[in-house]
Amino acid sequence: IITCPVLHLLAEFDDAANLLAANPDATTISIDEPAETPKNQHSRLQESGREEDDELLGTDDSDKTELLAGQKKSAPFWTFEYYQTFFDVDTYQVLDRIKGSVFPVPGKNFVRLYIRSNPDLYGPFWICATLVFTIAVSGNLSNFFIHLGKPTYHYVPQFRKVSIAATTIYAYAWLVPLALWGFLMWRNTKVMNIVSYSFLEIVCVYGYSLFIYIPTAILWIIPQKVVRWVLMIFSLCLSGSVLAMTFWPAVRDDNRRIALATVGTVILLHALLSVGCLAYFFDAPELDFPAPIIPAHNGTTVVTKSR
Repeated sequence: IITCPVLHLLAEFDDAANLLAANPDATTISIDEPAETPKNQHSRLQESGREEDDELLGTDDSDKTELLAGQKKSAPFWTFEYYQTFFDVDTYQVLDRIKGSVFPVPGKNFVRLYIRSNPDLYGPFWICATLVFTIAVSGNLSNFFIHLGKPTYHYVPQFRKVSIAATTIYAYAWLVPLALWGFLMWRNTKVMNIVSYSFLEIVCVYGYSLFIYIPTAILWIIPQKVVRWVLMIFSLCLSGSVLAMTFWPAVRDDNRRIALATVGTVILLHALLSVGCLAYFFDAPELDFPAPIIPAHNGTTVVTKSR
């Protein structure tokens, strides 16, 4: 019983020797060199080429992480764990995304490079909150320095500017991304190859794009209109380029006019926010009216200040 396999192998070798004797030009295959080697080499070449393409597009790590994230079980939206995932970032990730928004790289997608692996609301929330108080405080200080030295001016802190700034900034950071997300979803039903972004990713992009206005608002205290507008244009170019390079790939396969109009609307709304904040909080000082003189009954005069 044990020698049966050996006899069978010897019979096969004899058959092969007979075939070679009959046809010396026959092609033989060595067992030591498996036939799968060319396939492995071909697959390695394909993988190396794919890695180069992913590196150029910035999609290698992000796509792998996105696939892994899709396998995770998400908690119900009424639980604390569901909202905890939106703030699950560390300091290095936030700083890296801030650097990406301040120093945009031409040809690189901000979402795929920084956001898609783990979109968060921690950075956008605190950036907007910091920007609100920075604009309100800097606007009050700017108004104080403009009227400094005028005898008819009495400084009164305007706390209402905090509520106005908060309403403006947070409405822009949430309503505009919501409208843009709805538009992209609608166009995705019309044109199948449009890149789709989630609402959280769009909010994340808008939140981080506003960081450049925090140091800019501090520098707006300088009582020189020319300096303020130069700073505003510089900040608008940086943050606007982040938005343009992020959302242009999402609409470039659409109709040419619609794609240009979409990106133009995004930049226009961003410019309106910049110009509006500068004009309302910094370039609109309070008007001083001449103080009327009211005669008193005892012959003295009382000077009142009208504002």
